[in-house]
Amino acid sequence: MTTVLTPASPLTAGDRCDRCGAQAYLRVVLISGGELLFCAHHGRKFEPELKKIAAEIQDETEKLTATPASATDDER
Repeated sequence: MTTVLTPASPLTAGDRCDRCGAQAYLRVVLISGGELLFCAHHGRKFEPELKKIAAEIQDETEKLTATPASATDDER
């Protein structure tokens, strides 16, 4: 999936995939207007078709593999 860095707000846990309702990690801004939200699975599944109709694609799938910060000893 092509990552486009846009000034759009980051996706949150409240943003849900339009296909299945899972947490969305991709926002597709359509050439015709409007936007679609997809989980990583459906974003990959529909990637060829989305590239044809997208003005921008905001891809935040890197959040799925990000390593959380470790807690300090004082926080444990």
